[in-house]
Amino acid sequence: MLTLRSAIFAFGYIFSGFCYGLLSLFIWVLPPMARHRILISWCWLTVVWLRLTCGVRYEIRGLEHIRNLNGPKVVLSKHQSTWETLALQYLCFPASTILKRELLDIPFFGWGLRCLQPIGIDRENPRDALRQVKIQGVQRLRAGLNLLLFPEGTRVAPGTRGKYARSGPEIAIESGAPIVPVAVNAGHCWPPKSWMRYPGVITVVFGEPIDPAGRTSKELITQVENWIEGELERLEGTPAKAALPQENLG
Repeated sequence: MLTLRSAIFAFGYIFSGFCYGLLSLFIWVLPPMARHRILISWCWLTVVWLRLTCGVRYEIRGLEHIRNLNGPKVVLSKHQSTWETLALQYLCFPASTILKRELLDIPFFGWGLRCLQPIGIDRENPRDALRQVKIQGVQRLRAGLNLLLFPEGTRVAPGTRGKYARSGPEIAIESGAPIVPVAVNAGHCWPPKSWMRYPGVITVVFGEPIDPAGRTSKELITQVENWIEGELERLEGTPAKAALPQENLG
């Protein structure tokens, strides 16, 4: 039954992504924010579809830390799953996300992504990618968008932690935008590199905003990492182990 439910979800996920990608071809004449609102509804629809087909629910704590904060924010989130890349798009609306450039070239899916004003980077050239993230990240913030980053750079399995990159805090320092850390344990229900989906409750915790003024990027990312991993340890009951080393631009 679990396999069947996961397959039904996958079908709806892919089919709806195709439909929204096709829709994106016809809405380029609309203002950027209007396009953003239309396509973000796919993220919401996918999360709802996951609940209906696979019994994956979620609860949110501390949402006021981002909703009651005026101006754009730098949102730094734990990255265990595809789930948070979808849910945080509408929870942190309007948001620009850093992603692999090749995703933008995927037919239909990539077309829709382009409407969301992401920052596409070339992971084969880390130095140029990091420079691009900083320049375009500040531009997105000044345009009124929140900036959504996953400082571990790639998805890690539950119970592990990747290396937290400092690009997010560096953007926050340059722009003056506050940092909002996010702990999320979606990997138990939507594991990385697996098509199986498991019923359960995902917990999303937004931390208190962090003012970057007068701080170094090292101090800031250390505070973010300690808070996120500490919050996950409270949720899971066990400390995270270090994941394998990897390139990190998050």
